[in-house]
Amino acid sequence: MAKLLTYEEKDTAIHRLSGFTKMFFFLMWSLISMLTYDTRVLIVMIIISLISYKFSHTDWRQVATVFKLLCFFLSINIIAVFVIAPYEGCNIYGTRTDLFHIAGMYYMTAEQLFYEINIILKYVTIVPAVLIFIVTTNPSEFAASLNKLGVSYNISYAIAIALRYIPDVQDDYTKIKHAQEARGIEMSAKAKLKDRILNISAIIFPLVFSSMERIDVVSNAMELRGFGKHKKRTWYTGKQLTKADYAVIIFTTILSIAAMVITYYDGNRFYNPFILP
Repeated sequence: MAKLLTYEEKDTAIHRLSGFTKMFFFLMWSLISMLTYDTRVLIVMIIISLISYKFSHTDWRQVATVFKLLCFFLSINIIAVFVIAPYEGCNIYGTRTDLFHIAGMYYMTAEQLFYEINIILKYVTIVPAVLIFIVTTNPSEFAASLNKLGVSYNISYAIAIALRYIPDVQDDYTKIKHAQEARGIEMSAKAKLKDRILNISAIIFPLVFSSMERIDVVSNAMELRGFGKHKKRTWYTGKQLTKADYAVIIFTTILSIAAMVITYYDGNRFYNPFILP
């Protein structure tokens, strides 16, 4: 069974990149995704994300569950946005084109539909980059990258440990789930959605307690070894930048600048196809 969001050693172009390079790409990618609402920029970014996903040779089973959860929460978010602000798109784009009547005061407009599509594109743009970064970056190398960016090595190492223990938390979840099912508590698709949610939520407390016990063991072990005594430390898994790293950094910088210029060239970060030039 494939682990969820777990680093796996592979010999791919993305795996061979330095953690610093992947960290830089991830930060710039996230910044662009958050700032832009330009549909053209988002579509280009999605294409690059898909190409990167292909080159990373990431097992779909590792990210399938995350994508399912994303679709669920994204559906709730889209519905909530429409219910709370059904004409936000009209306010942004300055026009109103009714497509059909839903109920009461609610009309589906082309502007609102386009606005909601852009929200979906923003999520679809950033999530693959996050997943690829996690499954292709060695946690220790990630800690070294954070330390190179000026983050304290204590914080960097804490984040690395958190990523490293994701598989263990998954194992604990599976064991607790199987124990509950052995007691006759149904958690499969056979149960109703409400019952499944309640039954799965019962796993949270045992999972939290087992995780806290593991944290205590690791903390004591690190303290006994004098971790944090010195202001600096060296990194066994740190990598030197190669030509490929510099090429990715330059490409990311150019892409970021181009995306911001295209987004803000008219003083508005929303691409508006409803007003003819």
